[in-house]
Formats: sequence, structure tokens, C-alpha cells
Amino acid sequence: MSNIHELPFLKEKLEELKAQGVYRKLPILEGPNEPEVVLNGRKVINLSSNNYLGFANHPRLKKAAIEAVEKYGVGAGAVRTIIGNMDIHEEMEALLAKFKREEAVMSFQSGFNCNAGAIQAITEAGDLIISDELNHASIIDGARLSKADKTIYKHNDMDHLEKVLKENRDKYRNILIITDGVFSMDGDIADLPNIAALAEKYDAMTYVDDAHGSGVLGESGRGTVDHFHLHGRIDFSIGTLSKAIGVIGGYVAGSRTAQDWLNHRGRPILFSTALPPAAVGAIIEAIKMLMETTEYTDRLWNNARYFKEKLGRLGFNTSNSQTPITPVIIGDEAKTMEFSRNLFNHGVFVSGIVFPTVPKGTGRVRCMVTAAHTEEQLDRAVAAFEKVGKEMGLI
Repeated sequence: MSNIHELPFLKEKLEELKAQGVYRKLPILEGPNEPEVVLNGRKVINLSSNNYLGFANHPRLKKAAIEAVEKYGVGAGAVRTIIGNMDIHEEMEALLAKFKREEAVMSFQSGFNCNAGAIQAITEAGDLIISDELNHASIIDGARLSKADKTIYKHNDMDHLEKVLKENRDKYRNILIITDGVFSMDGDIADLPNIAALAEKYDAMTYVDDAHGSGVLGESGRGTVDHFHLHGRIDFSIGTLSKAIGVIGGYVAGSRTAQDWLNHRGRPILFSTALPPAAVGAIIEAIKMLMETTEYTDRLWNNARYFKEKLGRLGFNTSNSQTPITPVIIGDEAKTMEFSRNLFNHGVFVSGIVFPTVPKGTGRVRCMVTAAHTEEQLDRAVAAFEKVGKEMGLI
């Protein structure tokens, strides 16, 4: 084995990560992603998953996935434009469009792929992308792939967005305003009604990445556009199928024109194999479940309110979250990571998030409450927060 290239430049970079204290190994989950899990050999309450509705291990989704495998096999076998487009893919997109109350949907292999594929497909040289400064990494990367010019506006600041629009409208053919629907680090919601109004005033297009709004906001999880009753006024609504829906994939919802164009120019559609049948079967079942009842989203919000209120009463700073995402702001980076480690030792897994993911001095543990948590589990988690918080002098 001595003939393996040593890649010394990467070894050096890894040593730098170790010196900075940010080197890590991947945590290992033993079993399904549930409210209580065995992680790295320890049984803990899970407060770090995006499995908002508890669908990732739901019996109905598993049954649908198995049936799809038995009928269609394990893989699509090709990109959709050649022979990978199965009737089950078409059924999923038609159902998603109906659920989202939009004209059409184009699915992608992941939410990241949506942004990598759609942004460059709908903008070109001579256009301008205006992006919220706290938008997700996949939006930043998607915009980089576009030949359009780029600029940012201050987070959720409508006066600043209007200033940028006013200054630039005459210089560009098309302008695309991009925002997250729900911001994943703070749990706040984009000011979509005013973004839509400004876009109409300045003849700009709108693009909302609703990864953390899908299955969470709106009627039975129809998303941020539905939450604000803005159907027909947002040009591109991006949803994920890997968080609340519990499977994998993403989609762009909007007009039939948008769907048709992405079918011709969305590079992940043209150059990457279609979603596997098991995933598609499970997604269809998840959407049917949400169309049947609001019980899953109701339970999610009840649990979130319950947990936030208890943490707030203890004196923790849960920032200005308007969604089930509950950041507990610690501040100092090293103290944040220590808090996360101590919670783990007390039977609660909640990951620490520090610079550069969030601004320096705003380190936090980000709690993700789900519909599947019981009040008893949440009570135990809060008790651990209280014990560790007092031991560390945080409350």
C-alpha cells in the first residue's frame, strides 16, 4: 500500500482544522431517525433531525417504498430525458402540483440540486440575481453557476431590497429575487408578501427556497407561499422532499412554462439519473397523508410551542424563531460546543452550530422538535438543558 499518493497539501489543511478545533468525525446513527436514537453507541433524545413530521420511518411510507421496488425495481436506470422517466415520477409531480396549489412541478434528485439546476437555467448574462444575505449555501452555489450578475440585500430588509431594485432595474433585462422561505439557522420567516409586492412594482421574478417551510408552514404543510396566500404571485417555489416529507429529493413548483423549460435546461435532470422508485413511492404516500389530515403539522406546532415555552421560562435565549426550528443562543464558540457535548453526556443530542455557519459570537445549539416527540421526551430534554445550563453558568 506504500504507493498511495499522500496528498500532503490536504494533510496540511486537515491539520489546520484540528488546530482550529473544528475537525470532526461523522456521528454514526444505529437504526432509523426517530425522536430517540442510538448515536455513537449512546441512547439519546434526538433534537437535531429535519424529520419534522416523523415520516422518515413511518409504516405507510415504508410499505409504499417496498411496493414501488417490487413493481419498478431499485433504480430508474437512466436520466429522465432518455428512459428514466417512469409513470410513477409523473404521478408524483401531478400530485405535488395539486398539493402545492400550483400549475406544475418539476422534481430534482435533491433540494440542493434544485438550486444548482434551476437558478442557472432561468437567468443568463444581462440579468441580475438579488439574494438575501442569509440564504442557504445551495442558493449561493446555484447563483455562482449562473452567468447573471449577483448582489445581496440585508436580511429580510425590505427598504434595502427596494433600494437595490430601484438602483438596478434599468440596467438589466431580468431580475430574480431569491430568498429562503424559512431561514434554517434562526427559524424566522421571509417577508414574502412585501417581496412579492416589490417584485410586481419593479417587474422582477421571485424565487423562494422553501426547504424548511415544506411540510411545516401553510395548510397541512403546503409551504410559505400557502401560509401567506400568495399563489400565482411567486414564480418559482422550491420544496424539499427530504426534510418534513422524510425521503429524498426536491422540486420546483410554479407555472407549466417553468416546468417545461427546466425539463430542457435543468442540468441535474439532463445529466443525473432520476429518483429511485422506492423514494418516489414513499413521497407519493407522504403527500397523500398530508392531503388527508392536518394532524401531523398540528402535532409539530404543538410540540414546538410546548418546548419553546419551557426553554424560555428557564431563561434561555431562543432568538426570534417563528417556526419549530428553535436556536438556543450561547454566543461563545467554544462554550457552544462544550454545551452540546455536555447535553450529549446527559442523553440529548443537539448539534452545536458556530462560525462560519453563523456570525462570530452567535454560536447556538439548534433544536429541531418534531411531530413524533412525546411530551415526556421533551420534558426530559428540557431537564437536561436546565441541569447543564446551570452547571455551566448559562442560566
